[in-house]
Amino acid sequence: MLDLVEGGSTWDEIVTLAKAIEAAGATLINTGIGWHEARIPTIATMVPRAAFVWVTKRLMGKVDIPLITTNRINMPDVAEEVIASGCADMVSMARPFLADADFVNKAAAGRADAINTCIACNQACLDEIFAGRLTSCLVNPRACRETELLIEKAAAPKRIAVVGAGPAGMACALTAAERGHWVTLFDASAEIGGQFRLARRIPGKEEFSETLRYFDHRLQDAGVTLELGKRCEASELADAGFEHVVLATGIVPRQPELPGIGHEKVISYVDLIEGFRIAGERVAIIGAGGIGFDVAEFLTHTDDDRDEIERFQGEWGIDPEFANRGGLRPPVPEATRRQVWLLQRKAAKVGDGLAKTTGWIRRTLLKKRGVQMLSGVTYERIDDAGLHLIVDGQPQCLPVDHVIVCAGQEPRRDLEAGLRAANVPLSLIGGADVANELDAKRAIDQGTRLAAAL
Repeated sequence: MLDLVEGGSTWDEIVTLAKAIEAAGATLINTGIGWHEARIPTIATMVPRAAFVWVTKRLMGKVDIPLITTNRINMPDVAEEVIASGCADMVSMARPFLADADFVNKAAAGRADAINTCIACNQACLDEIFAGRLTSCLVNPRACRETELLIEKAAAPKRIAVVGAGPAGMACALTAAERGHWVTLFDASAEIGGQFRLARRIPGKEEFSETLRYFDHRLQDAGVTLELGKRCEASELADAGFEHVVLATGIVPRQPELPGIGHEKVISYVDLIEGFRIAGERVAIIGAGGIGFDVAEFLTHTDDDRDEIERFQGEWGIDPEFANRGGLRPPVPEATRRQVWLLQRKAAKVGDGLAKTTGWIRRTLLKKRGVQMLSGVTYERIDDAGLHLIVDGQPQCLPVDHVIVCAGQEPRRDLEAGLRAANVPLSLIGGADVANELDAKRAIDQGTRLAAAL
């Protein structure tokens, strides 16, 4: 119904086509949003929920057969509101059923809080499809692997400690408890979530809060003992008599060896996103991986009073009035008070390691907001004047107020040596195992598979 490409259909042509389809004998019509060639996001997590139901609503009454609406409808209350408000006769979902195969039963039973919600990340579904691999789901690694990744009752339940309540630790603790093990989940923070607590603060990634809601509900329901706000010592774990300890302690941000790295201009990405430090109007970001892009989006976002769908339509040039073919209009980039540089050492395209189905969206968004992306950068030093670097053989100084370091991570393994010395059976998962690039898909899958084997 909505092409989102130059020279696409007019609204009158869409109505004419719908009537012709009905006349040809079709019994219902589904809503299609955007060609594959469209350079506007239609299903990624930064697309607001139910962002395109207005298209279906506009066609309601033009034909007599039922109309189905789709795209970014991932919870029962959203679907119910769409239908109740007359936007469509039916709602189509796909990825939400990968995230939770029991979605419909839970919705019917009024147990929406128990639904494992699709966060529209695309990392284990569409990205895998485009790579020619079997699809699955980041928040549900058993999707499409139900006969391979079996969760069966443990023959001999054990007392298990999981240290770290990030994605890997939560998945491991929940799966182990579902199998009948007695599980205690520790975390130094007062909340579960680990890196997901940071991710949910990034504009456009608010859906990550749903995963934390799901795990909070399920961990309690499964009988996992939560010890939050508690920093563990190896000796305490060894003396407590746990039969197996799982270290899911995550990562520590890597500090590059750079003169001036301790300068007051330098802010860690954790302190920035948590709100402990506020960045100025000119900011350089060292590191253009996923976290670097998150930080750039965080820095360039500006809150205003607009509805989130109206805001999305404006920034991406979507015209609900169909004044032009394809439903397009000139985009209005989000105004930002900051000047941001996103930097990387590699000479490749900035962000070349981002996911296939969402990386282009993130690069396009930052370009719209005026972020300067530089690759092949050599960092020289940080001082009162700013960040000194060399680009294309030429020295220059970026006169920034602050420098945000997103230069990778190191595994946090403080407890490993002490536990091994005490001969405590031990496993490492998530960032504590491999921290080259934060990867929630791998973390949740690894935590689930370990627990299935314990």
